[in-house]
Amino acid sequence: MSDALRRLLNTPTERPVITPHVGILTLHFQLYGCGDLKAKRKVFTPLRAVWGREPDLAVAETADQDALDCATWTIAALGGSSSQLQQRLDQIEKAIAERIDAPVMDIQREIL
Repeated sequence: MSDALRRLLNTPTERPVITPHVGILTLHFQLYGCGDLKAKRKVFTPLRAVWGREPDLAVAETADQDALDCATWTIAALGGSSSQLQQRLDQIEKAIAERIDAPVMDIQREIL
């Protein structure tokens, strides 16, 4: 290890260390009437388009990519506190239920 790096690591910082909290919301959807993967992607276009642009969220289809009768999507959110994340995930879950035309079969939440 170089002397410059050693000095940098040993120098006390005056700023407080901020540790962000991470919330993970996994939604399992049941799909009806999707004849191909293109139709399935069309159902979930708003999910990626709307919430995928939020600066504190990451949205991805995490399972069942090739299945035509179901889909699993995960949203990861960053926040300053656990309660803030719970409120944000509640808001997202409610908005998704209103905008996505597929029933939600199961919801899993985790705060890290």
